[in-house]
Amino acid sequence: MIKTDIVIIGAGPTGLFTVFEAGLLKLKCHLIDALPQPGGQCSEIYPKKPIYDIPAFPEILAGTLVDNLMEQIKPFEAGFTLGERAETLDKQEDGSYIVTTNKGTQHHAPVVVIAGGLGSFEPRKPPISNIVDFEDKGVAYMVKDPEVYRGKKVVIAGGGDSALDWAIFLADVASEVSLVHRRNEFRGALDSVEKASELAKLGKIKLFTEAEVKKLYGDEKLEAVVIKHNDAEKGETYLEVDNFIPLFGLSPKLGPIGNWGLEIEKNAIKVNNAKDYQTNLPGVFAIGDVNTYEGKLKLILSGFHEAAVMCQYAYQIINPGKRYVMKYTTVGGVEGFDGSKKEAKKEVVQSIA
Repeated sequence: MIKTDIVIIGAGPTGLFTVFEAGLLKLKCHLIDALPQPGGQCSEIYPKKPIYDIPAFPEILAGTLVDNLMEQIKPFEAGFTLGERAETLDKQEDGSYIVTTNKGTQHHAPVVVIAGGLGSFEPRKPPISNIVDFEDKGVAYMVKDPEVYRGKKVVIAGGGDSALDWAIFLADVASEVSLVHRRNEFRGALDSVEKASELAKLGKIKLFTEAEVKKLYGDEKLEAVVIKHNDAEKGETYLEVDNFIPLFGLSPKLGPIGNWGLEIEKNAIKVNNAKDYQTNLPGVFAIGDVNTYEGKLKLILSGFHEAAVMCQYAYQIINPGKRYVMKYTTVGGVEGFDGSKKEAKKEVVQSIA
């Protein structure tokens, strides 16, 4: 069992920044996320899309924002349980909680923070009748370990950043990569579109536009796909493959969290925004896009603010009766759990004799 001060459900920007704010209070954090990497939507859906409303950054790519947050929290040595969904919440006699994932990993802490963005993300599956039969048998909705595809024949479907980026990356890993998109135009970043087009010209990617994967074949595992072209004269293309990765984005759902006895309003968790963003369950907080209250703004910067306020009250739960005097980082610096310390240089005042 993993024991920590704060269990954070959701490793998006708000969850990551919580690690920093908690670290300033000498509180350890462990994050759980159903996605295989930190960053939430910023990493999974639009890593190369610019964000314009982050203070001090006139423009910053979503993926770069996540990278910066990961660098910022590095001194506080947060733990991560990735690729697992928080499934159950069990209150203990002492008021603490055990959060168990769908894979049975248990996390024990006096404070639980739900920072799950719009909820747990479930893949949007293409309408192929037997696709469920091949899940984990050649069909995957996200790339967890690129090495799985080394030397394999891979078909990727989709027209966004994820589809383009993985097709480009796997071109140097898989023996054969095919990219299928139902339109001629892609929705991804221009440099990715140009790179994929160049790799197609070099024969490193097979590009099928105005087409869709419609059928899957195989016995114990996936063996082939059928691509149907919009142009009736082209008909269908039969491809022998080892893997099919449809990347059509993720659909946000509150998921199992909705069964934890929390007060829910319009698929969001109601919190006390007048004080600490605590839910109706003592010691359980909700911050970021997953919560709701009068005047709520679903912005990353709002989540950052809520994280800072919430951590002050979490400290009181974890350290009952102990008073914390807030110190500004400009004065006290940042002292990491790894022994590192960042602080402003002290001015030397020379006395006059």
